[in-house]
Amino acid sequence: MGFLKKLRKLLDAPDAEDSPRKVFAHYMVGLTCEQSLDQWYYDIKTAAEAGIDGFALNIGPSDHWTETQLFQAYHAAEQVGNFVLFISFDMACGEWLVPQVVHIINCFKASPAQMKVDGKPFVSTFEGPHWADNWAAVREETGGIFLIPDWSSLGPYGVGERLDAIDGAFSWDAWPKACHTKMSTNEDELYLEVLKGKKYMMPISPCFYTNLPQWSKNWYCSSESLWYDRWLQALKLMPDYIQIITWNDYGESSYICDTVHSQIVEGAETYAANYSHSAFRAVLPYFIAAFKAGTPDIDPPGGDTAVAWYRTTSAQAGDDGETKWGQGGSESASLGARDVVSVIAVTKHKSSLAVSIGETTRHFETDDQRRISYFEVPFDSSTVGPVRITLNEKASDGPAITNDCDGHVVFNCVAVQV
Repeated sequence: MGFLKKLRKLLDAPDAEDSPRKVFAHYMVGLTCEQSLDQWYYDIKTAAEAGIDGFALNIGPSDHWTETQLFQAYHAAEQVGNFVLFISFDMACGEWLVPQVVHIINCFKASPAQMKVDGKPFVSTFEGPHWADNWAAVREETGGIFLIPDWSSLGPYGVGERLDAIDGAFSWDAWPKACHTKMSTNEDELYLEVLKGKKYMMPISPCFYTNLPQWSKNWYCSSESLWYDRWLQALKLMPDYIQIITWNDYGESSYICDTVHSQIVEGAETYAANYSHSAFRAVLPYFIAAFKAGTPDIDPPGGDTAVAWYRTTSAQAGDDGETKWGQGGSESASLGARDVVSVIAVTKHKSSLAVSIGETTRHFETDDQRRISYFEVPFDSSTVGPVRITLNEKASDGPAITNDCDGHVVFNCVAVQV
């Protein structure tokens, strides 16, 4: 039995319509012009190997390649099997017409790979509360949908006033606010309260950094412990669904896929092309299995592993590039970004872990009462050199930490797996 089949057996993932909890990843179809079918196969298999159940396919109203890529995505998912897809209509990048939305839903609702709830195709959005009154017509002309939109601009209470139009809600609130170092569950708890038993899809993201002047975007959200914090929060709240933001949004540094250079938007090459995030997936089999089991007290499905992430320069190593600390913030990102190597270790028993930066090594032991442990190793301009992570004598090397900023500090991180 291959690893993927073993993992699915461990996760005990039932058919799409019957699973009480699922984990999806947000996939930017707008980045896939001329993408091959093989790439879809690769992405779907890679996501499934991490325990992810499916992709939320983000599409805009005007990209000429959208339907071609959707057909390829659904075909690949059908062939791979046990992997679901649903459309996330991006309402913030253009105007959708009702016939467009109806056409796309009807094209794919019968696919074996279509995520369904109560026999209805699962549908989501990025924003779009202004479009709310149109969904009744969409339901009628498609034979019914299960609608879980992201209307985060309304806030939880605003969403709670539109319960008649939706079957649940998805929040885009996945990162700490401006000038905050930690992410709370306040918004998540409010959604759970106002939805009154309707489904809630909780967002989880590893990090956020964008510097795209053409779209007036240049900010960093504190991410030093975010991947760890949000998964622990999800295991406490146990929402109906989790959506990882994102699979492949390089422009906002939230990707967890293997890098596909053709998908990197213009301007993001300098901070995404050589900053691998693949290792963030290393701990997903455990977190997702724990989420589905309803308890963190399970053995790691793939054995002991660890992921480390860090910036390759100190936040004080150069100019801040006018990057702000958090969306809408006014303070410099250099004031909020902490210089640490962050590590999540997933181990069955007490284990030894070491983090080396140049000639300096810190030693730790994992928690023998829990399967997950978290560590931070601080660094500064005097602590530079190659980075090595060692777990039970198995070691992996990451890019060196240096004082060399090419123009300005890059607030994206690299991730390394042991």
